[in-house]
This record gives sequence, C-alpha cells and structure tokens, in this order.
Amino acid sequence: MTNTIKKGMVVTIDVTMYDLQKNKLEQTPEGGYSYLHGHDDIFPLIEKALEGKKKGDQVSVTLDPEDAFGEFDPEAVFLVDVEKLGDPETIAPGLVFDEVPGIANDGRRYRVTDVAEGKAVMDANHPLAGWTLRFDVKVLDVEKPSGEKIGNDDVVVPGFLGFADKIIDDEGDDDPREEQELQARIDGNA
Repeated sequence: MTNTIKKGMVVTIDVTMYDLQKNKLEQTPEGGYSYLHGHDDIFPLIEKALEGKKKGDQVSVTLDPEDAFGEFDPEAVFLVDVEKLGDPETIAPGLVFDEVPGIANDGRRYRVTDVAEGKAVMDANHPLAGWTLRFDVKVLDVEKPSGEKIGNDDVVVPGFLGFADKIIDDEGDDDPREEQELQARIDGNA
C-alpha cells in the first residue's frame, strides 16, 4: 500500500520556486528535502496542498506575500553612516547585523543591501518580501517516521520553503520604540 501524506509522515519533496514572470529563483538539490509533515516546517499553504498526496504526485502553489515572506516594510530600511558599522573598508552588501546603530534593538536581523558615498542601506525585510511566488512541488517519497526520524529536529528545511525570521508588530499598537526610531531618522542618527 502506498503511503499518503498526513501529519507525522516524513515527506521528501523536490521544489522549484518561481516569480510571477516564471523566472526560476530557487530549487532543492537533487534528492530533494525531507520534512515532518504537519509540524510547520514549510509554508502552511504548501503543506495543505500536499495533504493526501503520495509519491509521484505534483502540486503547484502560488503564495501571495502575506502567505510567504511578508509584505515589504519600508520602515525596516535604514540609511546608516558606514563608520558606525565598523571599518568602512570591510562593510559590503551581504553583511548581516543584529541591530542598527542608534535604533532600539527589535530582534530583527539587518542585511547591508548597498554601500555608497559613506552610507550603508540596512534592510530587515526578507529579500523576497512583497513578492508573489509559485512553488512547483513533486513528492519524491512518503514514509512513516522510524528510529531517529521520530521527533528529530535536526532536519533543516531550506529558507525558501519557510517563513522569514522577523518580528511583525500588530497595527495600532503604541510602541515607544517606534517614536524613538522615527525621531532618530529625523535627526539623522540612523
């Protein structure tokens, strides 16, 4: 009997992610990735689409930004003097910092996305924030967990299959940090 995907099954999938212009953005390596179904290891809408499928089945799922990496937040982008980040010769796009100098730490990580004229752009948005994405998924295997696979958290699902690690404030909350951050932007301290 062929196993079907349900909560607690170990599922191996091959995934290709595209933008709306059908440009391939990411793909799992040959052999795919395995995850424990029903444990929030991958995007919920992809898990839902896979429910009940079996080895060899394929699904295509389109995720709006709110179901993938979130909407782009312009408030998560800061322009900072390079020397506030360290040796200006070593500051380059791709570096990641845990905080923005002069701004209250909110738990997000900030990537340097551009450096020019002594300034660095620091962005806490996921690189795919604001994008609608399509995921083509092929089920390579479905099996019952056994031995070390039961409850093993060592399986690492690629970042493009799960939510971005960021803090999202609820609208309408009064947060004194927001007022401080806004003032710092106005003062040019950020």
